[in-house]
Amino acid sequence: METWKRRTLYYVSTLVAVFVGYALIYDYGMAVYEGHTQPFYQSMQVVVETFTTTGYGSDAPWETPEMNLFVMLMDLTGVVLIFAALPVFVVPLFEDALSTTLPTTAEDLSDHVVICTHTPRAETLISELESWDVEYVVVEPDRATALDLYESGYSVVHGDPESVETLEGVNLDGATALVADAGDEVDVSIVLTAREAAEDVRIVSVVEEPDHEAYHELAGVDEVLSPRRLVGESLADKITTAVSTELGDAVEIGSDFEIAELSVQRGSELAGHTLAESGIRERSGANVIGAWIRGEFETPPSPDTELVSGTVLLVAGREVQLERLNDLASSTARSPRRGTVLVVGHGEVGSTVTDALAAANISYTVVDVADKPGVDVQGDTTNPETLEKAGIEQARTVVFTVADDTLTGFGTLVARDLNPDIEVLARAEETGNVNKLYRAGADYVLALATVSGRMLASTILEREEVISMDKQVEIVRTTATEFVGQSLAETDIRARTGCTVVAVERDGRVVTELGPDFRFRRGDDVIVAGTDESVGRFTTLAN
Repeated sequence: METWKRRTLYYVSTLVAVFVGYALIYDYGMAVYEGHTQPFYQSMQVVVETFTTTGYGSDAPWETPEMNLFVMLMDLTGVVLIFAALPVFVVPLFEDALSTTLPTTAEDLSDHVVICTHTPRAETLISELESWDVEYVVVEPDRATALDLYESGYSVVHGDPESVETLEGVNLDGATALVADAGDEVDVSIVLTAREAAEDVRIVSVVEEPDHEAYHELAGVDEVLSPRRLVGESLADKITTAVSTELGDAVEIGSDFEIAELSVQRGSELAGHTLAESGIRERSGANVIGAWIRGEFETPPSPDTELVSGTVLLVAGREVQLERLNDLASSTARSPRRGTVLVVGHGEVGSTVTDALAAANISYTVVDVADKPGVDVQGDTTNPETLEKAGIEQARTVVFTVADDTLTGFGTLVARDLNPDIEVLARAEETGNVNKLYRAGADYVLALATVSGRMLASTILEREEVISMDKQVEIVRTTATEFVGQSLAETDIRARTGCTVVAVERDGRVVTELGPDFRFRRGDDVIVAGTDESVGRFTTLAN
């Protein structure tokens, strides 16, 4: 509406100026060409009559060609001004009359999460909250965005998140938490406003630049998340574990029983075989719970699933079993492996990768479009000559960490063309571009938006243990009162929910050997692994 008012002011001002200008010229023309002197207001009357098409002018007809031409020009000008009024007055009024009325308050909510504002990472967070039946409301200042969200079924309020009235209108005082995610500087303002609206509410913020973390904390944020750093660490972890015999991070379920994710590397004993042909269970003793195939999670994976380079297995077993499987999934040529690691992009993600590589004593070369400290080769990161200069033909791995998914996709194609055997790891800015980068030839893609959303959900919910921030997979300890007295076979949990029962804690002891005849008892704590949706189905069905 403010835009409409501004346009109206401009239009009326222009109209008055044109009226007065034409009236002065007309008054002069009548005196000079028609030899008729008249009061100025009569000249203004003629101009108004002509422009509004309510008459052809009180002085008609005119004798001289000059005045007739001038009157024709006034006629055309009047038509133009009438049509110009349509987008200024008529169209906005019709749009306003027909537009959907957006909610500006949500005072009936309680124990909810207030999200300021809607971003790509908010999609993951909302999905997580919905899977746990946690209410939320998005505070969105942009009306068009808020309208799209409202019509798509989101819980949304149109308002300014930097306004105390808006935050009070979504019952911030009764909320579980507030998420500030509108940009580093704006987030600080939102936090200060939130502290005024509800002093004790828990506030979580997302920072793009780690240097800004201190200012968020000074503003009153309870927890500051830096997803770019985690993305860099996760990408580096894929490289460092490829040249190490050590098992990566794992979630400990009980004494000497863990769940972990393992990558199938190029040249490993598993690469190129189906899950059935690999004989993982027989050779290692570990169980495969699920698998990420080119970014898509499958649980349980089909026996015909081909284990290609970049496949990530979600496995459970004792430490010795997981270490045995890690050896099978690791490259047989890893020690020593030829070549170095190319890190394309030296922003926050890229510098985190290089720090991890340096700590692991792995040689690397940094490529960036800007000549700055830490950059070894400066130039267009998608130019074949730049990558050749950096030694891509001899490299074993290239990591694309730039924030432009289009450049990452093109660079992946160039890298594959220059070195078909190279391992390509990539950071995706948007979750929707992950599959595109896999099609371009990437072996492993990590979406910043997904990581951010997972970090937020894990921080806010405080009820789940996440095996990996970049994947929507949870390991949850819960009860199963509806299954008491039934056997594992009778419940048919995997088919009905998509979850896998990993272990059962009974009388302080963790039971991991779960056959089809295993029966649930009252008081059992069931440990299940699965996607957000499947875990949600399990908790609904079992309790």
